[in-house]
Amino acid sequence: MKLKIFFDGSSHGNPGPSGIGIIVYDESFREVTRFSEHVGVRTNNEAEYLALKKSLEIALELRADEVELYSDSELLIKQMNKEYHVRNEKLSKLHREIQDLMKNIKVKMIHISREENRGADKLANKAAENLR
Repeated sequence: MKLKIFFDGSSHGNPGPSGIGIIVYDESFREVTRFSEHVGVRTNNEAEYLALKKSLEIALELRADEVELYSDSELLIKQMNKEYHVRNEKLSKLHREIQDLMKNIKVKMIHISREENRGADKLANKAAENLR
């Protein structure tokens, strides 16, 4: 099964109260599930990485063998595609955890505009504010 997952992380303060938002679609672009969660006080980049990690965990729980991951974070996409190095210690740890998850599934990372990621962004912002 192939999934398309749009994800985002949001931090209100950087660092500040943070949330993640994820929307999962099947190959026909029918929504499968959505997820949001408050993730404590984090930087925006940490929230983005946590959203990616949770997206992969959801894909594996749904037994997907292939996933397209969509994010408006150019830094995250370039770091995951090994175009940029990860220098931050906390991000480095998350990066390794994500790399381990990616061993079990075929992954394509795609950079999109903020406009194209509105749904996941809205979920992440509500979660950062601890709203449901």
